[in-house]
Amino acid sequence: MPENNTSESFVNPLTARDWNEEWKRLQQVRRPFDDASYWAKRSATFTTKDAPNPYVERFLELAGIREGETVFDMGCGTGALSVPLGKRGHKVVAADFSQGMPGQLQEALDREGVRTVFPKQMGWADDWPSLGVRPGMVDGALASRSVATADLRDSLLRLTDVARRRVCVTLATGSSPRTDERILNAMGLSSVLRRDYLYAINILANEGLRPEVSYIDSERTDTFDSLDDAYDAFARMADDAVGATVGAEERAEAFGRLRCWLEENLGPNERAGQPDKKGIPGKSLRLREPRTVTWAFIAWNK
Repeated sequence: MPENNTSESFVNPLTARDWNEEWKRLQQVRRPFDDASYWAKRSATFTTKDAPNPYVERFLELAGIREGETVFDMGCGTGALSVPLGKRGHKVVAADFSQGMPGQLQEALDREGVRTVFPKQMGWADDWPSLGVRPGMVDGALASRSVATADLRDSLLRLTDVARRRVCVTLATGSSPRTDERILNAMGLSSVLRRDYLYAINILANEGLRPEVSYIDSERTDTFDSLDDAYDAFARMADDAVGATVGAEERAEAFGRLRCWLEENLGPNERAGQPDKKGIPGKSLRLREPRTVTWAFIAWNK
């Protein structure tokens, strides 16, 4: 009988594949990451006045930052995590690549009387040590909904180097602010470009780290001026989710289904004109059923 060489020829694709190279290939078919000027403009609509919120509370619960520990908050925004951590007495280095975000953060710190959080303008690709962010500098490193980077392995390992004990990040699943599987399914599409967490888990595992995974759900109420306004917003979402993987004919059919779905699922917004938690007045229409956004919380210990 011929010798069975199956065990010798078998290659496990999970461990043999370079998941960071797969990530880089993914970026080639995605819409480019928003730049610093975009987030500088968006910073005016961000606020921490209502923090902590359910997302923040759950993130900090899962992060398990211990009393007296120091923290590095990368992509801090206007301080959704940094402000409550500072109020608890933690020393926090809070970094963001957008000039507008640290400015908003400093206003929040001044308003709350927090003196233990230190804003820093810095991006993922910068020379961190030259900017004072060094290996082993803090007990815990965090990146909440902010890992927008061309080199995912490099960014995850940078966070690992900075932390002495624990690293925590949240990444998009198939249901994020920019991807809604319920709506994509109604359009006859599926998200192939927005499952960032799967790449991170595989990269970390292949580096010999042991990522823990939990999920944080939050409701999102989107409001719109008109059906056309909603259609444009969710058409952009679909483009983000499928990119160039769908042909023109299939795309046109899917967008036709989107308009029909919106006609059935949009209704009056009973809070139209009233400010939301960011202080922005609600528009006249909303989805009858709020969207659920799911973030993958990934943590690993040093």
